[in-house]
Amino acid sequence: MTRSSLKLMLSATALALAANAYASDAAKPAAYRGDAAKGKEIAMTVCIACHGPDGNSPTAANPKLAGQHAGYLFKQMKNFKAGPDGKPERVNAIMNGMIAAYSEEQMQDLAAYFASQKQTGGAAKNRETLELGKKLYRAGDAGKGLPACAACHGPTGAGLPVQYPRIAGQFHEYTEAQLKAFRNSERANDPNKMMQMVAIKMTDAEIRAVSDYIAGLH
Repeated sequence: MTRSSLKLMLSATALALAANAYASDAAKPAAYRGDAAKGKEIAMTVCIACHGPDGNSPTAANPKLAGQHAGYLFKQMKNFKAGPDGKPERVNAIMNGMIAAYSEEQMQDLAAYFASQKQTGGAAKNRETLELGKKLYRAGDAGKGLPACAACHGPTGAGLPVQYPRIAGQFHEYTEAQLKAFRNSERANDPNKMMQMVAIKMTDAEIRAVSDYIAGLH
């Protein structure tokens, strides 16, 4: 076994252990069964401006929520909401204010609504970086212990309910911004720092390439 292979194996093992720990927490009883009809009422009056009527955002600065796992959406909304110490786990000036007024039941309803919608497809736009993005997504980079994105998000980017979000078809600009935020620890609501451990090993060029490739997954 080469040194690079051993390095990647150890990195993958660490991520697997972190994933198992998170999966165990996620398996604990939690009410993610919201009322999509009630969620739609809120979405149509509050969320529509930034995320569109069905969760397909009209602008790349805001993520597509349509078709995302309800459990993941619910977690993100809870993370945007201030905790007992008055601080949110995930900081975003707009979302922190938007979600403040909603109860857990209402957040569950919103999650159920957006999860029930169909995401509009995306497309990779940069042919020059397509192969690099594909390699990083499917195989990672053994030389620096960078695991494949597919290991957690699946070969098609469909993710895994609660644990890992659907990323296929997401705006490449949004994915790129989130990876950089994880790399800089500006976003730190990933269980066991899993995404921070991945992103810190990536260059700007690699982040752009894999983000573009992800946009074209279906």
